[in-house]
Amino acid sequence: MRISALTESDRADWEPLWQGYLTFYETELADAVTDATFARLVAGDGMHGAIARDDEGRAVGFVNWLPQSSTWTTGAYCYLEDLFVAPDVRGGGVGRALIAHVRAWAEDAGCDQVYWLTADGNARARTLYDKVADLSGFVHYQITLAPEPA
Repeated sequence: MRISALTESDRADWEPLWQGYLTFYETELADAVTDATFARLVAGDGMHGAIARDDEGRAVGFVNWLPQSSTWTTGAYCYLEDLFVAPDVRGGGVGRALIAHVRAWAEDAGCDQVYWLTADGNARARTLYDKVADLSGFVHYQITLAPEPA
């Protein structure tokens, strides 16, 4: 397996994975949001993305992350926002490798922490997360201000 930064040439391989991710979370986004997200990930301007490919070059997963300032440290935190692995290769180490990729990036960038959220019922992913990270015990709240049109 090979993990590399997203480039413009990855769009055709990334998008079906992205759509699978959105379907998993029962979400639809307008095409303009997907287009803008991909452009920002490729630009690496505040947001970062990587794609995992198997030995045959097939895209099998992706991860997106961004650094952010924190009031609890002089350094930054790294928010792992999106992680998706193709269903047919789950359990084969792709998710673990993508998380390790972000961790390495965050360490190189001087971040003090990598963190992420997942759905409470995402049992399969949580099995992995419990092995590679500590459950924080925090409960997530949100106020949606301007939902994107689907």
